[in-house]
Amino acid sequence: MTPKTVQTELDASTRPGDLFKKVSDDVLLCTACGHLCKLRPGQRGICKVRFNEGGVLRVPVNYAAAVQNDPIEKKPFFHVLPGSQAMSFGMLGCDFHCAYCQNWFTSQTLKDDTATLNFSSTTPEEICDLAERSESKSVISTYNEPLITSEWAVEVFREAKKRRLWTGYVSNGHGTPEVLEYLKPWLDLFKIDLKSFSAKEYRRLGGNLEAVLETIREVYAMGFWTEIVTLVVPGYNDSDEELTKMAEFIASVSEEIPWHVTGFYPTYKMTDRGSTPAETLLRARQLGINAGLKFVYSGNRSGQVENSESTFCPKCDELIIERQGFRVLANRLENGACPKCSEPIPGRWEEHPAVSQAG
Repeated sequence: MTPKTVQTELDASTRPGDLFKKVSDDVLLCTACGHLCKLRPGQRGICKVRFNEGGVLRVPVNYAAAVQNDPIEKKPFFHVLPGSQAMSFGMLGCDFHCAYCQNWFTSQTLKDDTATLNFSSTTPEEICDLAERSESKSVISTYNEPLITSEWAVEVFREAKKRRLWTGYVSNGHGTPEVLEYLKPWLDLFKIDLKSFSAKEYRRLGGNLEAVLETIREVYAMGFWTEIVTLVVPGYNDSDEELTKMAEFIASVSEEIPWHVTGFYPTYKMTDRGSTPAETLLRARQLGINAGLKFVYSGNRSGQVENSESTFCPKCDELIIERQGFRVLANRLENGACPKCSEPIPGRWEEHPAVSQAG
């Protein structure tokens, strides 16, 4: 009899996956993330939670490691239903191994013995019931890397769509064309971390810069609502040159994509430097504006970053959505536009998303 371990318990909460290609009768290419792991029977992907069992790709399903109602600004989405609540759920595992991961407790399970081993069985109906009872307007997959658990997310989002809830990912953006097409009918909102503009540093994190850049391009082109976050880490990615390159790339996709430059706190395996000064975040914001971005926000330093948490009209500079931290103090948006000059402000401002036509 196989002894019960965390891995065997997690493996029991799986089903045959959808995101793969057959290489041969029993060898599979997983297409859930940019690693494109080629798996022979008995092998696991880099994420450790997707694996080949006798020629069948097994993927996580029917559990959550964390479920919590958060302000949608915490994700962060600043151009989606300001002041609303987002029912956030997460599983276990990630395809990266960032030394400064703020969610390492759930993301590094099966890679780090000190990460959490706790999870609870649940269903899409239970998650969406909780969302409705909590008056959430959206259901967001977060806490671990959602791309590697996309089959489960789609199950949850199918149920969420029936209830006219917005659906979202908080992701590292290390995607593939296959996973984006799979998500397209069911996913509305996509927050992507742009962690660096160095291919070398992305390799150190366990990923591929070009895969992330291409995912950002495709996510925007496919019509997902897109916001980008860069955690600004002292001595790592906080130079004018690197921040400018990131801002210019985002602007090349669209000047209307919101860019959040957020403050680092020492955590996990990166405790060798201090927190990001507020002045650095204000400098990063100005570099984003200089690159042509219309909406740049400084985060994780509530009350220390002047008015850079608020939304201003890019045409007349009218204060439209006033924020402090994750709190919306005032929302003067009128029918998705500036109340002073009627300039349309891009975002998802309607309470209910369009109903998916997918089967």
